[in-house]
Amino acid sequence: MNLHEYQGKELLKRYGVPIQAGIVATTLEEAEAAWHTLQKDHGAEMAVVKAQIHAGGRGKGGGVKLAKNFDELRTHAGNILGMMLRTPQTPGGMEGPGKLVSKVLIAEDSYAPDFKACKEYYVSILMDREKKSNVIIYSTEGGMDIEAVAEATPHLVQKEWVDPTAGFGAFQARKIAFNLGLSGKAFKEFTVFIANLYKAFVESDAALFEINPCLRTGDDRIIAVDCKVTLDENALYRHTDLEAMRDTSEEDPTEVEAKNFDLNYVKLDGNVGCMVNGAGLAMATMDIIQLSGGEPANFLDVGGTADAARVENAFKIILKDPAVKAILINIFGGIVRCDRVAQGVIDAYKNMGSIRVPIIVRLQGTNADIAKKMIDESGLKVFSAIQLAEAAALVKQVLAE
Repeated sequence: MNLHEYQGKELLKRYGVPIQAGIVATTLEEAEAAWHTLQKDHGAEMAVVKAQIHAGGRGKGGGVKLAKNFDELRTHAGNILGMMLRTPQTPGGMEGPGKLVSKVLIAEDSYAPDFKACKEYYVSILMDREKKSNVIIYSTEGGMDIEAVAEATPHLVQKEWVDPTAGFGAFQARKIAFNLGLSGKAFKEFTVFIANLYKAFVESDAALFEINPCLRTGDDRIIAVDCKVTLDENALYRHTDLEAMRDTSEEDPTEVEAKNFDLNYVKLDGNVGCMVNGAGLAMATMDIIQLSGGEPANFLDVGGTADAARVENAFKIILKDPAVKAILINIFGGIVRCDRVAQGVIDAYKNMGSIRVPIIVRLQGTNADIAKKMIDESGLKVFSAIQLAEAAALVKQVLAE
């Protein structure tokens, strides 16, 4: 689950990570009030207007503007609120439809008064699954796309792995600060900054923290000027306060609906819908579709149960995608019997009336032979298979018709 920048900063602030002072606004009037509050409470002479969407590269699309006075603040906030912001990370990139901006963060200008005395760094924390450890990735080249830095100058991107049993050590904080070329007050501030950042990452069950830029100010303070936070959805039951930060307007509407049905669904760019039980089987099913000349249109795991209601909901989700030309149902009957799944498919098909695309059902496991007979004798436009090779052939056949 992704957080907006202002939400991520609220989380960092709880753990003592210094952040850029700011106030979120949803209207021009709120943006004006935020400006006055920043001037009063923080002595800010200038402010930055930052669009709040779940995508990076906002500045490249005109979603981040510096306001040097009140009139500029009004102009920038008025232009950004309500705009369809296109960035390299929004759907379709700079040529896509963009994302609607409904919130802006009015933040103090942390670079003032001496921009040239400031230095930007890159810091992120994520899981390295291969090494089974969290890893801190950092660079002196902050404020830039880290992928571009890694490609052009890989020696400027460094990593520090953290033993999950020992935890993050003070010596590691000092090592990172030294490698970034920090000294004096900035060195001390950074060691506290990175220790608190790591603590926030672990205790919030995050999947990613990205601070870019992490700023050393002219007076040697260390501040998170921007942040990207992704939380592990599987751990949200432990963090109801963080779960409440979810902004469903930033997510794919179909994926949101699938969550409400307790279905694991991810939309893909293909023409064959998938309905399976189990993530591993889903991956194999997508491979089969690819080998058959099709492209998977989604990942959809119905879990351990597949009754008529659940199958019907899954059908509805898959069929919302107009690109779907066929549906492949691939169920292994271990926990659930194949004949019950078959009955669920038949009942769902009848309840929905007419389904516009052919359906291939491959059932294997307990009572698979009974299930195949039920499908074959249902009189519906449903093709049954037992082996994966049969299912693949049927996919190829229906796509060719």
